[in-house]
Amino acid sequence: MGGMGPAPKPEGSRRRRNATVAMTPLPHEGRKGRTPKWPLSDDVVLTARRDLAQRKADELELALLEPDLKGRAKVAAEKKADSAREAALILTKQLEMQQQIEGELWRELWKTPQAVMWEQLKWTREVAQYVRWKSRAEAGDLDAAKEARQLGDRLGLTPLSLLRLRWKITDPDEGSAAAPRARRRSTSGGRRQRPDDPRATLHVVE
Repeated sequence: MGGMGPAPKPEGSRRRRNATVAMTPLPHEGRKGRTPKWPLSDDVVLTARRDLAQRKADELELALLEPDLKGRAKVAAEKKADSAREAALILTKQLEMQQQIEGELWRELWKTPQAVMWEQLKWTREVAQYVRWKSRAEAGDLDAAKEARQLGDRLGLTPLSLLRLRWKITDPDEGSAAAPRARRRSTSGGRRQRPDDPRATLHVVE
């Protein structure tokens, strides 16, 4: 009929305006099991820099053995060799420190509650990329710190990103919190008298 508007939608097709998307619970105790194998190779850029610096240091060491090298020229060559050795040593230590941080952080992350979902989604390499950037950031690389922060958000490592991914870390005390209150309510209305309590035979005489 005219003027009555469209027919109502079937009950099953109606969409509630206040409907919420269910959260995926993550165990507060974290992921159990073995840590996945590290999927990435060594840092190619840092390794190449270390190798080049070491090669330069070796060449300058050989140059110092030249019999014609004397006086000020030899002093200058020795300074260059010392600087090259220092640069190679610094890069070697940086690479060792990065590998150590990567190993420690990799093992720690796979024990977190979020790792349960990473394993299901097969995000092993994504987590490894975060670890690589994070290790560089801890060595003082500001650009790496920005990349690590962005990857951390995608992996659910911040409260806001957990909410965006609809992940929720369960609270171990949620189940036991209501029990004390229930017990208090059961006892607050009055005391139960034992069957052998003589006060049970007393009654009001009108």
